[in-house]
Amino acid sequence: MTGTPTPRLTGTEAGAPALLDNGPGGSGGSPRASQERSTRQKRALAAVLDESDGFRSAQDLFTELRTRGENVGLTTVYTQLRALADNGEIDALRGEDGETLYRRCGTGHHHHHLVCRQCGRTVEVEGQDAERWAAQVAGSHGFVDVTHTLEILGTCAQCACGEPAGS
Repeated sequence: MTGTPTPRLTGTEAGAPALLDNGPGGSGGSPRASQERSTRQKRALAAVLDESDGFRSAQDLFTELRTRGENVGLTTVYTQLRALADNGEIDALRGEDGETLYRRCGTGHHHHHLVCRQCGRTVEVEGQDAERWAAQVAGSHGFVDVTHTLEILGTCAQCACGEPAGS
């Protein structure tokens, strides 16, 4: 029999996820095409994050990508942001309105943030006192294997004096 090979599921051994395999010379719906698209989209998102000064929402990043001509969906943006955050490549924090905001991580280790409510200026800080406090509070309530994030929101000195951000 000639023509298009019958798709078959592969990779299900040992609990691996099933992938659609169209055989040699398969269609554009192959896992490889999907992976290449995902990698291209991830690079485009990383470029926008690299060029951004402050924290940005997924919706804002999505809009920027579309403005640049990237064919990317909002769900993909959220998925890639989650992967980058899980890998420690970007910082994620919740804004006062509850929306998660993202920014390229300036350091490769655990740190905290001072965030200006007005201009969004962010300063990465380390604080052994905060680390000890978090461990003490968790321990006093019987918690173990504790992690934490700490964002301190306020008004930076420039905004408090009425100066434009970045001056």
